[in-house]
Amino acid sequence: MSEESDRNITIIGKTNFRNRESFGIKNEDRRKHIYIVGKTGTGKSTLMENMLIDDIREGKGVGLIDPHGDFAEKVLDFIPEDRINDVIYFNPADVNYPIGFNPLEAVGSEHRHLVASGIMGVFKKVWPDVWSNRMEYLLNNTLLALLEYPGSTLLGVIKMLTDKKYREKVVNNLSDPVVKNFWINEFAKWTDRYAAEATPAVLNKIGQLVANPLIRHILGQPHSTINIRDIMDGGKILIINLAKGSIGEDNSALLGAMFITKLQMAAMSRVDIEEDKRRDFFLYIDEFQNFSTDSFADILSEARKYHLSLVLTNQYLRQLIDPISKSTKVKDAIFGNVGTIITFRIGAEDAEFMELEFEPEFLANDLVNLPLHTIYIKLMIDGVASKPFSADTFPPHKEEEESYAKLIIENSRGKYGVPLEQVEKRIGSEYMEADKRVDEQAKRRGEARLDVLKKSPPQRPKKQIDREKLKEVLGNPLEDTK
Repeated sequence: MSEESDRNITIIGKTNFRNRESFGIKNEDRRKHIYIVGKTGTGKSTLMENMLIDDIREGKGVGLIDPHGDFAEKVLDFIPEDRINDVIYFNPADVNYPIGFNPLEAVGSEHRHLVASGIMGVFKKVWPDVWSNRMEYLLNNTLLALLEYPGSTLLGVIKMLTDKKYREKVVNNLSDPVVKNFWINEFAKWTDRYAAEATPAVLNKIGQLVANPLIRHILGQPHSTINIRDIMDGGKILIINLAKGSIGEDNSALLGAMFITKLQMAAMSRVDIEEDKRRDFFLYIDEFQNFSTDSFADILSEARKYHLSLVLTNQYLRQLIDPISKSTKVKDAIFGNVGTIITFRIGAEDAEFMELEFEPEFLANDLVNLPLHTIYIKLMIDGVASKPFSADTFPPHKEEEESYAKLIIENSRGKYGVPLEQVEKRIGSEYMEADKRVDEQAKRRGEARLDVLKKSPPQRPKKQIDREKLKEVLGNPLEDTK
């Protein structure tokens, strides 16, 4: 096999029948994506790590979104010296040098509704129980307005709803007639009661988000310090460490989903270059259900045209069903759009469903009894899915003699991070003003309620009782009382 063909194939495992031959998947077939499912400890993380490390060693452009952090940190140890400058290491827990990531920045008019919808999907995933139709309508129009306003960030949501002068500036800048009509003719005429049902709730949730300095210092920077399109076109290495234990589960889910939306937008912007000139970019998402929204289905169906290839893992299929709406859109998209499906050992419930994919070669009972590090796979070969077959995966790569992890982190921090003092100076005054207005509004609402409680109830005029008439009605004598 030539060196060029080696680079075009990513090794997956070794067949466990006949001649036990190693096999892999071509770059072209990876554009139909890879889905890996299996219980904890069965070997799926090792397979994913091996594939990613091989991609890095072959000089490919790759991305990793890791909700636990261990995978992201381990990969750093395997990056060779000649690729140190290719690495962008995004770690929100590095609070002294936050990387700027503004999902509202430089979005073309053709993608604004898609970005707003994507961000709405993120918020609804993170806070699933609080969204009314009115809240969603208000926030969607707020995002669409801010997407047109230069230099705006998610901090602008609070300003839009609390600062009339700022809102007027944003609205005057609008070119979208529908969004402009909302702010001029609808929002302005909302009654206090109507507005009170949506506005405070939106402020509360967005306020929670930006009140966290870790998130505020990333999303509040007007200019992103990383360019996702350049990362993809340049074949760079984007490692996103979203360890829940360090930044919190909601923050991890929110940032991960926003990055996925931004990666989708960057991929779609490649429409400006011919398809055969679009460089492959391989995105690995571990435990991807943490970041998936309904719009994920669109990514799976559209990404391959723009040479964005996904490798997705999770533990069981129920994770792909929305717990609130019970939507199966993501699950349906996986089994409708993914070309290569790999299963390690799974539970009985999942095995019944997966049997439909792997029968008659393998049945449910086979799926629940797979040995560790053994897989059943339907492999995409030259655009056609193969019949299912079994294979063994390889053990983890041996540790490198020398790790450049510390140098990689320092190099990435110096190129893409911004010193905390500069970030606070840049966004602090803007946020503090918005935060102050929210506090003042909350205080006024509280004082208004307190005034109502303090007021004495209206005094009704007392009527003189006709005691003789009362005696007649009751039929009983009443004792005289003074």
